[in-house]
Amino acid sequence: MASGEIKYKQQRRGPHGPGPAGPAEKAKDFKGALKKLLKYISRYHAALVIVAFFTAASTVFTIIGPKVLGKATTEIFNGLVGKLQGGTGIDFDRIGHIILIMVGLYLVSMVMGYMQGLVMTGIVQKLAFKMRGEISEKINRLPMNYYDKHSFGDVLSRITNDVDTLTQGLNQSVTQLISAAATLVGILVMMLSISPLMTLIALLLLPVSAVGIMMIVKHSQKYFVDQQNYLGDVNGKIEENFGGHNVVKLFTREEIVLKEFNETNEKLYTSAWKSQFISGLAQPVMIFVGNLGYVGVVILGGYLSVKGTIEVGDIQSFIQYVKQFTQPIQQVAQVSNMLQSTMAAAERVFEFLGEEEEVLLAQHHTDKKMEDVQGNITFSHVCFGYYPDKIILKDFSAEVKEGQKIAIVGPTGAGKTTLVKLLMRFYDLNAGDIFIDGINVKEFDKTEIRNAFGMVLQDTWLFKGTIMENIRYGRLDATDEEVIAAARAAHAHHFIQTLPGGYEMELNEEATNVSQGQKQLLTIARAILANKKLLILDEATSSVDTRTEVRIQKAMDNLMKGRTSFIIAHRLSTIRDADIIFVMKDGDIIEQGSHDQLMAVNGFYAELYNSQFEETA
Repeated sequence: MASGEIKYKQQRRGPHGPGPAGPAEKAKDFKGALKKLLKYISRYHAALVIVAFFTAASTVFTIIGPKVLGKATTEIFNGLVGKLQGGTGIDFDRIGHIILIMVGLYLVSMVMGYMQGLVMTGIVQKLAFKMRGEISEKINRLPMNYYDKHSFGDVLSRITNDVDTLTQGLNQSVTQLISAAATLVGILVMMLSISPLMTLIALLLLPVSAVGIMMIVKHSQKYFVDQQNYLGDVNGKIEENFGGHNVVKLFTREEIVLKEFNETNEKLYTSAWKSQFISGLAQPVMIFVGNLGYVGVVILGGYLSVKGTIEVGDIQSFIQYVKQFTQPIQQVAQVSNMLQSTMAAAERVFEFLGEEEEVLLAQHHTDKKMEDVQGNITFSHVCFGYYPDKIILKDFSAEVKEGQKIAIVGPTGAGKTTLVKLLMRFYDLNAGDIFIDGINVKEFDKTEIRNAFGMVLQDTWLFKGTIMENIRYGRLDATDEEVIAAARAAHAHHFIQTLPGGYEMELNEEATNVSQGQKQLLTIARAILANKKLLILDEATSSVDTRTEVRIQKAMDNLMKGRTSFIIAHRLSTIRDADIIFVMKDGDIIEQGSHDQLMAVNGFYAELYNSQFEETA
């Protein structure tokens, strides 16, 4: 697997914990979703015309069959009657000729049906391929706050279940609708050619069927929508519980997790059961209506045959046509139910594709490139909150000179990590500005800004792939020798050599086949390989032992020389040599200065430092 193909393993974790899972439970605009879907598949209009032609042709050739078979029945009946009256009897040559015609018709119908299936399958698979590609691209274009509010299980459900439901529904519904229309028109023509009076009797059954089908569709629609929604909820819970299985086991929350899952699964079961049961009533209704038609046709057909108005074979043909006449209505009923789930899936897919995207390009772009920045950073009256009514950073201002080592400390929830996320424009400010070398970050493209930073976070970002690929993710064009050099600088080379396969060892999806400390070393090696001018280290040594921490600290000191570095740390002993320490509390910098200066002030920083020293002692 190439380095660029390593899959990003996302953790379902927002700034305030997991976001709400599952889509809205109310049904959305059916007509609107249908309109969007028709517009989306309009690019395949030529292929759809071919599908319509083959479907209609296959149906027409099938419809002609009963009329031809009726001729054979008439020939046999007339031959038997003629034999009883002293005639020549049954003309088997004529019957054989009719049978050959029938076989030919059905063969042509089969070929047409095969061609229709071949073309339609190609359309829906291309549609699924394109739609999944667009969703995958959309995932990367969504702002970070989208994932603070939505579970990744729900996003997963849209790219798998909803796309599958949508394409399968289209594959069946399009051909069935065309087939139903062609069958209805064709059978009506054939029935009229046999007997207009008998056709009128058969047509009187349509209003009864239509009313029954409309009632069934009306009651089943909402349950199909609920079924898709609850399916997303179930997928979300499964993804969460499997992803955090160790945590569930650790806190012995198996019963609670199972209870919550069973409640959601019960809702899915109820909605699915109701939708399938109600939609399943369509067939019994149509069978009952069809049986009424048979009775009327047999009585009237016998009467007309005695009078000589129609032939005996025509009665047989007409009975077959009456039986087939209800099939298009059944197909429409099935398609209607199928369209409910298809449109419910389409709504969710188009809703996701229609989400507001992150604007990566600057409205007023500066001529200066991020490759040329020196690293002077100014925070001017920065205000930010993940939600408008909950401001975290309140009027934050600070000056950072190029090459300085900046430590950010403070209690949990003070806004330390939020500050560097704003620096990289993962989120936009509510008020205030951030400047790099005197230029507002809004004048740089977001991709430029993020590409200028090297990062090592407390949450290790490792993907399914080899260790070599994971380190090379920092710089995709790096040679193997450069990757190994970065691993040596991060003191990761030794442990990598002890692993089976070494640098070619495959990490699993959760990277659980290496320890937490080893994962952290790999992410540090990746940052060293990236060799960026601006660095962000968020608890970079939090998961390693003291001896390894000392080694990493030396490697980091060499890495940070000449670079502007932001270090978020809880272990205050690791940042005593920082040029400036920002002490944050409740979203504000309440103190700033060097370690010695802050200790001399004997303020909040000194209190934090002394408390850690006491704990260590």
